Amino acid sequence: MEAFQRWINDPGVRKFMTGFTPIGLQEEEEWIDGLGKRKNNITFAIETLEGELIGNIGLHGIDWVARVATTGALIGDEQNRGKGYGTDAKMILLDYAFHTLNLRKVCSEAIAYNGRSLAFNARCGYKEEGRRKDHFFKDGQYYDGVLTAVFREEWLPLWQEYNL
Repeated sequence: MEAFQRWINDPGVRKFMTGFTPIGLQEEEEWIDGLGKRKNNITFAIETLEGELIGNIGLHGIDWVARVATTGALIGDEQNRGKGYGTDAKMILLDYAFHTLNLRKVCSEAIAYNGRSLAFNARCGYKEEGRRKDHFFKDGQYYDGVLTAVFREEWLPLWQEYNL
């Protein structure tokens, strides 16, 4: 729990997150304790093959009727970014979303300057669906929110290639 709280409060992480307030340890503990009670949100830890906790990923706002969800991910420490952990976690999450939960579409949103997030989502089959003009306020400036999504049928060929 302390790792998650440290990551979320790290300015190098926060600049890419849509939230803006620091998180206290008690608040983070309450969030983690409540994970199992949320029927429309599913969150997983991301670990290396050696078992090191490096982040989290989840499906949020699941609409069980429309079979749509929004995803978010966080790789905490800088030395673990750019190594493919996020892509691996996202592909496994999408497999779970499409094959286990029978979702048909998974969405994401990133602040326009978050090229790393947009690139890793594109590697997982996401395509831009639109922008929310000047939607986020960071460091005294407004930035667009980039809306992306992937549909199950468009993702399946990527999953087959990924599994080779």
